[in-house]
Amino acid sequence: MTARSKAAGILVLGIAPLALTGLAAAPALAHGSLTDPVSRVSACYAEGPENPRSAACKAAVAAGGTQALYDWNGVNIANAAGKHRDLIPDGKLCSAANDKFKGLDLPRADWPASAMSAGARTFTFRATAPHKGSFELYLTKPGYDASKPLAWSDLEAKPFASATDPVLKNGSYVFDGTVPQRSGRHLVYTVWQRSDSPEAFYACSDVTFGGGTKKEGGIGAQSVEAPTAPSEDAIAEGAAKSSVEHNGHGDDDANTGAKVTTAAPAGEGGTAAGGGDPAAPGGDAPAANAAPGGEVLAETGGSGSSAYLAVGGAAVLAAGAATLFASQRRRATATGRRGR
Repeated sequence: MTARSKAAGILVLGIAPLALTGLAAAPALAHGSLTDPVSRVSACYAEGPENPRSAACKAAVAAGGTQALYDWNGVNIANAAGKHRDLIPDGKLCSAANDKFKGLDLPRADWPASAMSAGARTFTFRATAPHKGSFELYLTKPGYDASKPLAWSDLEAKPFASATDPVLKNGSYVFDGTVPQRSGRHLVYTVWQRSDSPEAFYACSDVTFGGGTKKEGGIGAQSVEAPTAPSEDAIAEGAAKSSVEHNGHGDDDANTGAKVTTAAPAGEGGTAAGGGDPAAPGGDAPAANAAPGGEVLAETGGSGSSAYLAVGGAAVLAAGAATLFASQRRRATATGRRGR
């Protein structure tokens, strides 16, 4: 083998690990949901997508199928940019107007509900892919009727809890808020608006004030089941059946026109819209990758295109290495023939 052929072989061996590294570096693109208080989709996923226990979760599966539960961490609009009310009509807040999650919009008073009381409380959002952004939690107004479709007018105008880039502990964002006085059944509506892209995530968490929940099999059973959040084992076991991780979002949202999230060039856009009011039309789309001072915000997770970029780059490197190796091999063969 000539020196040039040996060099080509070394180059191929060097590029192959780089290609594999590119494949391994593709980010997991699922995102998350509120787990304290437990969101509807999280509670139903924890019960088991194929055979949920509660009547409400069974009805959700009958309406929308099991895939919505396997995709529990992907109730999102890719191009929300703070314009939540513009994109989500009344009656479809829990699904974010995504037909796949339509079972979450069912108006019924027996959704598994977490006990809640007025005062200071810590909230937890399980993030399977963390991102820079802001959380806003809204509580339904006094007189809320769970047997009717949830409308924007059912929510208080301002959030009772909010946080920007809260601390991430053991895979979950943790932040505090002060819960207002309420009685009976209510709902907490969560909006997580990313600041490193226009994408936003949504969650409905059913809660009860003044009791009325029970643990499965408990003494003095009430009609309302107390939900549990998905365990880490359950999250891992169901990941293979999730479509959220496949390019981030799956098919385009036919109702909202949302496309797979891609980061805009740094410096485009304006501020994260919303202004603390979910019923207010949003402002400009947030800058995808840069803060006003030039700080890069997209430190974690990734856009739907980034996995394809990593895979595509690895494929190009591998193809180039194979072509170079074949070319050097042919050249070495031709040289050997001339020397005979």
